[in-house]
Amino acid sequence: MNWEVTIHPRARKSIPRLPDRVRQSLALLLREIELNGPARGNWPNYSKLGKDMHHCHLKKGKPTYVAVWQVVDKEIRLVEVVYAGTHEKAPY
Repeated sequence: MNWEVTIHPRARKSIPRLPDRVRQSLALLLREIELNGPARGNWPNYSKLGKDMHHCHLKKGKPTYVAVWQVVDKEIRLVEVVYAGTHEKAPY
């Protein structure tokens, strides 16, 4: 059974401003979360930020781009991306 991935409105606003390569990486990450769940240890600098929060790098270097997502409901398998953007403004 697949996971449902939603994008928080604030994150949705920032996605069009991301560089093309970062948007492509984010799309790939979202697809992997849908298929394999929120724990994505195969992504660069992946880590859990708490009980249900996760993050990873979408692009290394300067600036570094990250994605942050949280598990909203494990029973119905719902994940929400809460941030996609530069490392400096990440909510952690």
